[in-house]
Amino acid sequence: MGAATSPDEPATTGDVTVDAAAQDAQVAEDAQATDRTDETGETAGTGEAGEPEPAAKGVVSAPGPEGPVRTTRRFPMFTRDTARPEGGGRAAPGDAAAPVRQWPFLVVLGTTALGLLLVAVDAFGIGFRLGTLLIGLALISGAVLRRFIPSVGMLAVRSRFTDMATYGLLGFAIVLLALMAQPGPWLEIPLLESAVRFTVR
Repeated sequence: MGAATSPDEPATTGDVTVDAAAQDAQVAEDAQATDRTDETGETAGTGEAGEPEPAAKGVVSAPGPEGPVRTTRRFPMFTRDTARPEGGGRAAPGDAAAPVRQWPFLVVLGTTALGLLLVAVDAFGIGFRLGTLLIGLALISGAVLRRFIPSVGMLAVRSRFTDMATYGLLGFAIVLLALMAQPGPWLEIPLLESAVRFTVR
């Protein structure tokens, strides 16, 4: 006859001791410790007395299908970081000089600055028209660069479509107004002239 075991002792099979209750408790503790993560994604540890540390700020508990407690993240009130827009990387390798890495942005910015300078000094007596034309063409070139250059650096603000639409439409409107500016417009569109006169009369 084998030796009798008391009800308080765990059941044994050979050299292996099976303690189902202890294993279940350990698995539950491990699952809760894994779920307790702070905002940086690090797992919450245990204190000096072996007690689990409080959950990180911004993490709340809610009932879940796997168990009675599941931690979820609460959205922050303010945006702390934003993802780089598509095509917002460097336009040249990282070992290149800083102006070279941002050349699409600098081309548009420099052309716009030149247009403003022409307007300010009234070059050739038609500085206003030339300057505004240059500014409009700079924005249109920004839309073209955004379309065909994979990475344009700081010229990328939103999605590619949004940037192209913004730069293109704004540049086209500036060019159109520059061509129709009085006196002596270079382009005459009767319908638009009638609309402007009706608006400002």
